[in-house]
Parts: sequence; C-alpha cells; structure tokens
Amino acid sequence: MSDIEQRIQRLEDRAAIEDLAVRYFVATDDDDYDTLESQFTPDAVFKAGNFTGGKDRQSIVAFLREARASMGVTIHTPNYCLVTFEDNDQASGIVGAHLEIAMAGQSLFGAVRYIDKYSRLEGRWQFSKRELKTFHMGPWSDVASSLTSELKVRWPGTPPQTADLPYSK
Repeated sequence: MSDIEQRIQRLEDRAAIEDLAVRYFVATDDDDYDTLESQFTPDAVFKAGNFTGGKDRQSIVAFLREARASMGVTIHTPNYCLVTFEDNDQASGIVGAHLEIAMAGQSLFGAVRYIDKYSRLEGRWQFSKRELKTFHMGPWSDVASSLTSELKVRWPGTPPQTADLPYSK
C-alpha cells in the first residue's frame, strides 16, 4: 500500500470510529439494543461506576437495558472524539459528551467522558472496551452549582458523590 493509500485508509478508519461513537449514542437514545450489541466485540468490557461487564456483549446490552429502564427520554450529544491508532486494527480513544436524561420525574444534565479501546473485526470497527467517567450529573436546578461543588454527581435517589473526573489545577 502506498503512503497516500495508507493515509486515506487512516482517515477512513478515523471516520468509522467517530461514526461508531455516534451510532452508540443514537442507539442508546432510541433503545435499539440490536445495534448496541453489534457495536461491541464478543469479549468486550464495559465499565460505568461500580458496574464492570464483559465476557460477552450480551451482558453489556443487558446492563444498558436495565439502566435505561429507569430513564425516559435521553439525549447523548458527542462533543469531541480523539483517536490514537496503535496499529491497523487497534486504536484507543476519548469521547466527550453531554447528556440530558429524564429520570425520576426530573430532567438531568451532565458531562461525561468515555475512555475507549477499538478493534477492527471482520473489516468493522467495534468497541473492545468502553469506560464511562462522569464530570458532573444532576437535575437542571443544580446545574448552577454542579461544577463548583465538591460533590458534582447527583443522581436521583442517591447521595451526592464526587466526580469520576475531578477538576484539578
């Protein structure tokens, strides 16, 4: 493969990984569990808070389905996607996003970062690892103080918590 062909392939791979991240958000918002399942490698791992899932993508989808059962409308809005290629079939990335979630009769707003590993299997990029880290989350009424408080994460029905990604100078 010539240099220009390699460079074009890398651009196509980057676009495919960015599309993967957006497809995940759209499928989550639409409760499209078949699409969600197809986004993960068979041995993928997903981490969110105290949950670590893996061994098979079905356990990840079961976790996402259970989490979504307590939510109404969700809007996942990706802000950026940073991709680093390890080789032609492996990459890592960071996806930053804002979330709007209807939950427990409230509208929640937050900012998160996904720490990802990607693998190309059978010509298609998939998540081999996805870890959700929270900057802040809480009811709209708390947004005015959620970034200035020590306890930035405020899920309904749970005590306020520190962020997974605390601010540091």
